[in-house]
Amino acid sequence: MSEEANLRIQLDKIQLSPAAVDWLCDLYAVIQLFDDVADGDGIERRDLDRVIWASLIGMNTNEFWLENMGTLIPIMGAAILKWQASDHAERDGVANAVSFVWRAGFYDLVLIAAQLCHGREVAQSLAPTIMGIYGETYEKYQKEFEPCQSQS
Repeated sequence: MSEEANLRIQLDKIQLSPAAVDWLCDLYAVIQLFDDVADGDGIERRDLDRVIWASLIGMNTNEFWLENMGTLIPIMGAAILKWQASDHAERDGVANAVSFVWRAGFYDLVLIAAQLCHGREVAQSLAPTIMGIYGETYEKYQKEFEPCQSQS
């Protein structure tokens, strides 16, 4: 099962609106492709085509986005800045626990989507579940950089 398919299942479990799930899955696909490009990883043409449509059409016409963009834009901006800072630390060989957390700003948007769909109290009760959606462990993250850090 793809990461995105698993994400969709997890988002459905927290009963976000279908439009919120679609928007978050589109955003996730865009983020993953941009990260692959930044890392010099190969990308599949079908993934590129999906992201072109999602970023230029799908996300911009999604009803969840249209109703909530005033709230979502600054959180997306912060997520981008956090990812860029994390990526910078990783490329400089100084990745640490903070860069691990900052690379996952997407999940801030999931939490806000829960608040927008359900209200604060339900979002608060869902927060531990949302935290658990992030599948990467810190230990796995550290192993990605062991060769880099041992060369320093």
